[in-house]
Amino acid sequence: MKQQWEEWFRGCSAAVPIMVGYLPVAVTFGVIAQQMGIPALQTTLMSILVYAGASQFMAVNMLATGAGGLEVVTATFVLNFRHFVMGLSLMNLFRGFPSRWKLAIASGMTDETFAMASIRAGSEPKMSPRSVAGMMLGAYSSWILGSLAGHLLSQVIPPTISESMSIALYAMFIGLLVPTVRKEWRAGAVALSSMLLCWGFSQVLDEGWAIVLATVLGGGLGSFWMKEETS
Repeated sequence: MKQQWEEWFRGCSAAVPIMVGYLPVAVTFGVIAQQMGIPALQTTLMSILVYAGASQFMAVNMLATGAGGLEVVTATFVLNFRHFVMGLSLMNLFRGFPSRWKLAIASGMTDETFAMASIRAGSEPKMSPRSVAGMMLGAYSSWILGSLAGHLLSQVIPPTISESMSIALYAMFIGLLVPTVRKEWRAGAVALSSMLLCWGFSQVLDEGWAIVLATVLGGGLGSFWMKEETS
């Protein structure tokens, strides 16, 4: 029993860098959700059930523009489709784990936990399921608690800081894009093409469906164009 608790603790300790990064972003999400009129319960449930930072920011932004539920769900599905590929890769690394552990680990997978789990799998000769699950649980808990705290603290945060948090969505995506563009200019061209497609579709369609179509077509363009560079 002691060894099992040590494995859980070792996994949670490994998640500390992720938790430190998640907390301010989660707080920002909670503040923005409150500004958009989303109650604390729904905000927390979104973090519990969706647990995808970029998708949650996008969903809140789309809801604020009047997008329908189907549009939000479709856009979230498209944006998170990469998790299917990441999940297959992760399950290949942990193919010796029991099925019940694989299900729990896959449910807690994000870009950051996937990266850390992959690195640890390559550096540690044998990882225990509890260690990996502990890492996932630590990151998951910090995101939920940060979202709730942001919503509850939004009333005491100074208005100037609270209003500036509304640009967090754009800053986050730019922060994800810039390192990639520095390595490969085509990624920037794909992002620019997607932006122009979104603007064009928004002239004739609802903004929600414009985002969905631009995401799908932009991703298709990127998969075709970037493939040429790696072949």
